[in-house]
Amino acid sequence: MGSRSVSIQRAWRGNGESEGPHRPIMLAIAGDSAAGKTTITRGLVDALGSDRITSICVDDYHRYDREERKTKTFTPLHPDCNYVEIMEQHLQLLALGHPILKPVYNHKDGTLGRPLLVEPREFVIIEGLLPLHSKLARACFDATVYLDPPEPIRYEWKIKRDTTKRGYDPETVKEELARREPESAAFIRPQRSQADIVMRFDRPDGNTDPDATLSATLLLRPTIAHPDLANILTDDHHPAMHLKLSRDEDGKPVDALHIHADAEREITRDVEQAIWKELGVDENVPESLGTIDPTTRSEPLAISQLILLYHLFQARMG
Repeated sequence: MGSRSVSIQRAWRGNGESEGPHRPIMLAIAGDSAAGKTTITRGLVDALGSDRITSICVDDYHRYDREERKTKTFTPLHPDCNYVEIMEQHLQLLALGHPILKPVYNHKDGTLGRPLLVEPREFVIIEGLLPLHSKLARACFDATVYLDPPEPIRYEWKIKRDTTKRGYDPETVKEELARREPESAAFIRPQRSQADIVMRFDRPDGNTDPDATLSATLLLRPTIAHPDLANILTDDHHPAMHLKLSRDEDGKPVDALHIHADAEREITRDVEQAIWKELGVDENVPESLGTIDPTTRSEPLAISQLILLYHLFQARMG
């Protein structure tokens, strides 16, 4: 099924004129390893509930387990190391409201598990290394995101995650990062140009504290309709965030929303309510947005997740 056919069938499924499953709203979150995809996704699932959101990591489509990969000349970032065609087929099925039998890759020990039956719910979030790699995959989504943290920060996150949760030692992680770099450049980072929203979490200028609260910059490309932030944000909001017209990597103009690391909750709550009001939905803004752990909340993360929720609800309303 070609990408144009997927778009046509998704519109047909969603207009209420056909029998069969109602199509879900599809969101893609792409990015390199340890870029923050799971954190963003988990926050969205917690905000609306797992009964409304199906989340899938397409890294489950790895062809080889960890031991087998040691004999290969490529890394998990390479499309040849993944069942990309099966991933595309499954994305098409999910986009049309059908269940799939998804493969399972166990990140903790690097083994392949038994396939898992996955039913699409009201919203489906697809996160992973390569969800925007092909035109056919991209055609399945209502909105797309690329996470683009500075490489030094991503390296810190990956070393911390892989040593504490996946059983690696620091030197092995550093060697693997170096080995993966050519494929990151060839296959992962090009997806940035295909995303509707590019998110970058970074330390404030001059702050080198690894535990510092991160600011966020969102590039809002005109490929989808974003909340009317130009009319929402006033001078009163400037201590927390500001919007400016910037230039994308290709030189094209793009709206850039910067959310300060020290943004105060009183101000961000006002902005959240204004964004949510644009949707006209009966639901309240989820209070769990921005939660990093039970004792830590990030206002830049909360606003970033809220904008993604905005797009999910906007797409649902057609």
